[in-house]
Amino acid sequence: MTELAPIALFTYNRPWHTRQTVEALAANILAEKSDLIVFSDGPKNDNHLTKVSEVRAYLGNVTGFRSVRLVFREKNLGLANSIIAGVTDLVNEFGRVIVMEDDMVTSPHFLTFLNDGLRLYADTSEVACIHGYRYPLGAVDAPFFIRGADCWGWGTWKRAWDEFEPDAASLLNHLETRGLIADFNHSNSFPYDKMLRDQRDGKVDSWAIRWKASAFLKGRYTLYPRESLLRNIGNDDSGTHSQTTTSFDVDVAREYVPIAWQQPAENPSMAARVADFYKKTKPTFAQRVVAKLKSIRNG
Repeated sequence: MTELAPIALFTYNRPWHTRQTVEALAANILAEKSDLIVFSDGPKNDNHLTKVSEVRAYLGNVTGFRSVRLVFREKNLGLANSIIAGVTDLVNEFGRVIVMEDDMVTSPHFLTFLNDGLRLYADTSEVACIHGYRYPLGAVDAPFFIRGADCWGWGTWKRAWDEFEPDAASLLNHLETRGLIADFNHSNSFPYDKMLRDQRDGKVDSWAIRWKASAFLKGRYTLYPRESLLRNIGNDDSGTHSQTTTSFDVDVAREYVPIAWQQPAENPSMAARVADFYKKTKPTFAQRVVAKLKSIRNG
């Protein structure tokens, strides 16, 4: 795998957020060697048309990458369908992909970590995801694995994305019959199963909860960085269903330490720290949905 992974950026109707995301991404050390493919979802209604058009006008002038490909959807697919379709197309074309949304401000080292991880674990079936965001957990000595997949600035391969299961009812049934609900919920610190039930019942439309559950049930892992390589700027009431929260705020890494291959397995200490983070923050359930999965922002 000699070339860098293509970057998929999913946008909708937030011009300011999109600009911050793109400018930070273009400042990455590897940006000029990377191909950027931007998916712009169509407006859900006439009220969104002006902002969608403003985003697209900005995207037409983006530079700083090896190439820029723009995919403007005529109709509104919704965030979940847009990401599922876009990621599927790109892993089929390139074999791997880095996935961004329009509210993620990256460290200049984000693309370096994602590409290093994608190269190191390309042939390691136990690894489903390389992740750029890291929870505010205090000092961490090295990258670590947690079971499942995640959704804020991530990379994957065709082999892993092929295991994505879109049927929430099937995923929930397997978690229940195998007695895995508590583990899936990070030692019952966060109600991920509730999100999966809401997906099954048509109350939300989240690709991310299905991606997490698909990888979890297959016994796959996500690699997280020693320091967070992005911060999310979307938890500010800017999305259709969003609310303000600072629970997931982090400082991004200013330096990069090259990573070494390690045997994929969940780090018990870090898993406990993630669970403790959720227990201590205790945001409202509505805030949790928005802050972690952004499942229905433009649906």
